[in-house]
Amino acid sequence: MQASTVTAAAPAEQVQIHLGERSYPIVIGTHLLDDPATWAALPRASTALIVTNATVAPLYAQRLQAALAGRYPTIHTVVLPDGEEFKNWATLNLIFDALLQHGSDRKTVLFALGGGVVGDMTGFAAASYMRGVPFVQVPTTLLAQVDSSVGGKTAINHPLGKNMIGAFYQPQLVVCDLDTLRTLPKRELSAGLAEIIKYGPIADMAFFDWIEANLDALLAREPAALAHAVKRSCEIKANVVGQDEREAGLRAILNFGHTFGHAVEAGLGYGAWLHGEGVGCGMVMAATLSQRLGLIDAAFVQRLTTLIGKAGLPVKGPQLASTDNAGRYLELMRVDKKAEAGEIKFVVIDAPGSAAVRTAPDALVRAVIDACCA
Repeated sequence: MQASTVTAAAPAEQVQIHLGERSYPIVIGTHLLDDPATWAALPRASTALIVTNATVAPLYAQRLQAALAGRYPTIHTVVLPDGEEFKNWATLNLIFDALLQHGSDRKTVLFALGGGVVGDMTGFAAASYMRGVPFVQVPTTLLAQVDSSVGGKTAINHPLGKNMIGAFYQPQLVVCDLDTLRTLPKRELSAGLAEIIKYGPIADMAFFDWIEANLDALLAREPAALAHAVKRSCEIKANVVGQDEREAGLRAILNFGHTFGHAVEAGLGYGAWLHGEGVGCGMVMAATLSQRLGLIDAAFVQRLTTLIGKAGLPVKGPQLASTDNAGRYLELMRVDKKAEAGEIKFVVIDAPGSAAVRTAPDALVRAVIDACCA
């Protein structure tokens, strides 16, 4: 798709991540990418590196470089291959190669221009290079704007588990330019809606009601609806991250649907399903588990399932094994970051708008998987 232009700029709004000296703003609005004022508070340096991918680079890389030109005398760009299957050591080394080849120092600022894969890998590179250099998140997908760009989780995948190798490392700034969502493929838009939907059952049922009422507007990419969805999602995540930066407790609830969803991604092979698609069916599984644990009723599970399906997301999990499908899910979920001593931790809904982390007997989890897989 070609980059499109819009005529009127909506006033930019900010959501603050409160983490003491590591605090930073999330700026949400239109016409942000091209405006030098967007970047005026960033630290100065002799060089900057834009990390992007083969899909996003033709659309936005030159525009970002032009906006940054007055602040950074030398700006380099590294273009990564596009896709979850490239979120690995080999691709990460492309970033390190560029930093070393250009003689980048500790003040060099990295800009992650793209979706969640670009953001995660750029953040991990920034955390690691010279033991830490500044970086900025410039998310261009809905999923990245409402979730992965916020909160400082950075990582790459391993064949045995998703996001298992990484670091907590906060950006200097997150810039959510809603104009970039105009070039987003429909499938990617739906994937982002999964991360928006998840915030309702775990934290804010009024927001869940709003999503149900405004889903058509979100699917039509109406600017006002997108602006509210991005801002409210960031507010909820900012509140959680501010209380539990390193996921020692509360932050784990943000992984609602992800334990099942990560198993789908790893089991099918990274890139077969988008992350948000795995989370979509994963939320149905997690809600079904919540119901079978006696925490919520079947009507709420159906309500959530209906919304996920209307958003264009799968509501049935795929078959990961021809014989013992549930066993394969369990095997993969035991490698999940929340697992402890091989015991799987699930984010469940203990009441609509409230979540908790629980364990469940394998037999019950098997029954849920069997019931929720195509």
